[in-house]
Amino acid sequence: MSGVPEIEKAIQELSPSERAKFRQWFAKFDAAQWDRQLERDVAAGKLDPLADEALADLRDKLVRA
Repeated sequence: MSGVPEIEKAIQELSPSERAKFRQWFAKFDAAQWDRQLERDVAAGKLDPLADEALADLRDKLVRA
């Protein structure tokens, strides 16, 4: 297969049970890709500003309580 159009055609030719297996496989594959990207972003500190903001909000709420 050389590209998306070929992959689309192959998927369209799958039987319903094969499509179900493909969906299950792709969901796991996609989730694993997402997890790896999130791990890279965390390691690179890309989420630090969001964590800092969340902690500041929590501190504000605790002070007001």
